[in-house]
Formats: sequence, C-alpha cells, structure tokens
Amino acid sequence: MSNTPHHLAEEFPEHLVKMRHLRETDGHFHRIATAYEDINHRIHRAETDLEPCDDVRMAGMRKERLALKDEIHGMLMRAEPLAEEAEV
Repeated sequence: MSNTPHHLAEEFPEHLVKMRHLRETDGHFHRIATAYEDINHRIHRAETDLEPCDDVRMAGMRKERLALKDEIHGMLMRAEPLAEEAEV
C-alpha cells in the first residue's frame, strides 16, 4: 500500500499557474480542488494508519479521488492558456 501524498501540484506540475488562476476565478474548480485535497488527505491518513479504515472504504475514497482528479484534468485541458504559462 502506497502512502505517497498525491497533491495537485505534484500531479499537474505543468499547470500550477492555471490551477491558481482557476481557483481564484472559477468557483466550481475551487470546490472540486478543495474536495480533492480533502479526500487525498483522508486517504493519506488512512494509509499511514493515523486513521485506519477498511478496504472497502479505502477503495471508495480512491475512486472518489480519481474521479475528482479526472474532472480537474479535464478543466485544466479546456481552460484557456495563460500568458504566465508561456514563461514557465
């Protein structure tokens, strides 16, 4: 069982500027990014036995995290490129 945190900045390092911009300008993106961070934190705590859970709950949390990550990725791909991204 992996206990590596899956922070959005590590998952999408090439989109840091765009993520920051979307968090500030798109309420839906902000909500799903916050939900991703919350479920990711709960998974990490379970994996490190700080808050253990059963396998069924863990699988459900991982599916939820993956669905959120897919939605975030889709929004990042559809978002307009920012001038700052060209400089990165």
